[in-house]
Amino acid sequence: MGRAVAADAGEILTLQRAAYVSEAQLYGDPFIPPLVESVEQVRGVIQNGIVLKATDGARIVGAVRGQVSGTTCRVGRLVVAPDRQGEGLGTALLRALHEQVPEAAAFDLFTGHLSDGNLRLYRRLGYRETHRERMDDHLTLIHLRREGPLEARVP
Repeated sequence: MGRAVAADAGEILTLQRAAYVSEAQLYGDPFIPPLVESVEQVRGVIQNGIVLKATDGARIVGAVRGQVSGTTCRVGRLVVAPDRQGEGLGTALLRALHEQVPEAAAFDLFTGHLSDGNLRLYRRLGYRETHRERMDDHLTLIHLRREGPLEARVP
């Protein structure tokens, strides 16, 4: 795991699009934000926030974003290459993000209500539902929070 640099923006965007296609299909919406984000927007996030990447040789196989606000870190765009899912990369990326932001008392994130795999991962890592937000007829966001050290919650 390491910090992404501006030059990684294009590859991270390609990875993000590959990873979110299944979400777009699940919700019947090809215009979800991760699929319509531009390379300039990704580059801006890398330059102004925390973006970690998992690599296999020269290939980026996973990434996660963190944005600190006060004592809370908002987690976003946790992505793993479709051919590498189920190998623990998502867990490793979340742990690495926690290590990068030791001052965070809590980590917040959200996912769609039909995203069972995501919900299982987050709950296994100590995230608990805080509320739901109905976006439209086909999407309700489930907001989750993990308080306290991640390492204390995961064996």
